[in-house]
Amino acid sequence: MRTGLTPMNTSTSPTDRYHPLNSTAGDTPALLIDTLASPQALLEAAQQRIRAASDLLETLYCLSFNQADCKDIPHIVNALYLLTQDGSDLLQVVQQRMAQ
Repeated sequence: MRTGLTPMNTSTSPTDRYHPLNSTAGDTPALLIDTLASPQALLEAAQQRIRAASDLLETLYCLSFNQADCKDIPHIVNALYLLTQDGSDLLQVVQQRMAQ
């Protein structure tokens, strides 16, 4: 089983190691990025989310909105926001890792 984790650096505090996702609602983040995960694992996670958002946008482009319900639009926008924001957060961690 591939975990994508690098060996834990004992000098890294938990507050430095785990980066909260910006898409988390509320004051206490429940979803975190392990900044010590391999860059490959972080890139794959970012790519997965950005690809899902892109696929959803492509599907919406091809659909007819004649049968769409107005209440669906905020749900779609929220899903797209979560996917793109999480992907962006992951890419930001990769950029920081590469700058070190």
